[in-house]
Amino acid sequence: MNQTFQVTGMTCGHCEKAVTRAIKQVDPQADVKIERSLNRVEVQSQLPREVLARAIAEEGYDVAA
Repeated sequence: MNQTFQVTGMTCGHCEKAVTRAIKQVDPQADVKIERSLNRVEVQSQLPREVLARAIAEEGYDVAA
């Protein structure tokens, strides 16, 4: 299932890696694509949206509902 999140606070490549790592910790098979300039994170995962959003938020980034 493809899910798109609006994530603010990503300012550099390290931020992108941190968000990717957070998602991969809860779903190692997830496919993550980040467009930092658009504050967009696209995730291909079978996990519920809430689980993925919580993983991103726990990394310190704001996730729009």
